Amino acid sequence: MERSLSLELVRVTEGAALASARWMGLGKKDEADGAATSAMRAEFENVPMDGVVVIGEGEMDEAPMLYIGEKLGQGIPPFVDVAVDPLEGTNIVAKGTWNAISVIAIADRGNLLHAPDMYMDKIAVGPKAVGKVDIDAPIIDNLKAVAQANGKDMSDLVAIVLDRDRHTRVIEEIREAGARIKLIPDGDVAAAINTAFPDTGVDILFGSGGAPEGVLAAVALKCLGGEIIGRLLPQSEEELQRCMKMGLTNPNQVLRMEDLVRGDDAIFAATGVTDGELLRGVRFQGTMATTHSVVMRAKTGTVRFIEGTHRLEKKPLLLL
Repeated sequence: MERSLSLELVRVTEGAALASARWMGLGKKDEADGAATSAMRAEFENVPMDGVVVIGEGEMDEAPMLYIGEKLGQGIPPFVDVAVDPLEGTNIVAKGTWNAISVIAIADRGNLLHAPDMYMDKIAVGPKAVGKVDIDAPIIDNLKAVAQANGKDMSDLVAIVLDRDRHTRVIEEIREAGARIKLIPDGDVAAAINTAFPDTGVDILFGSGGAPEGVLAAVALKCLGGEIIGRLLPQSEEELQRCMKMGLTNPNQVLRMEDLVRGDDAIFAATGVTDGELLRGVRFQGTMATTHSVVMRAKTGTVRFIEGTHRLEKKPLLLL
């Protein structure tokens, strides 16, 4: 892949973030998501690549755009798989809370897991704890391993968990071990990525969330030298058949980094919609707006933070 694609992808996430941020706090999550999706799809028209959506807004009959199998870009090499979440955190934007982002990940064609839209059990850590955790191990053992790897006392460790009833026992075990917890309402892509940045104060992610989000997080952590391990959790015969259709003949298998994103190259880009530990949200001031993004590439390990200033009167259609 050409390294110039990194900046091209940031333009796409910036457009989606700018469009959806206008809906912050208005209680209209569907409108925010629709705005992000439309803006992202329009921006993709300008990207010099031949992309196919493998993780998107749903199947062709479920989504009008950014559907699985849709072709993106100008139809020229490189040939890539594309995973998108135009607005990770629709409820976050509707309520005006933390860590909503617009996200894209790409890898060479055939290298991203075509994760079905279902739950995935996950554990994610930053670079120092790679190879130290096991999704089948007791929570206390994983916490001890991460504490040792990061040079922290157990009481200094912070685990991040989606605030869901299904995680009641996970939360109890973390507390019993003596670690601290950050409960989040939504947004486990941002949560997983935060484990790889010491300044965010997050050491490990536990619990189940969306499988597509697990692949997006895996691309980011591949770029950052971190790790996410997952296992699909089909809830019905229909979901089990979807696993089979996507080539996952053993839905109970442990999915490691090489299963989620193969090859030595991938690019991840995200722009903040609302404020978070890693990225600031969109700021509007009259006809001006500022965005804060991160873009990273696995092949080089380069991570760039980009602050964009946009004159909106020159971009009425948010084409950046």
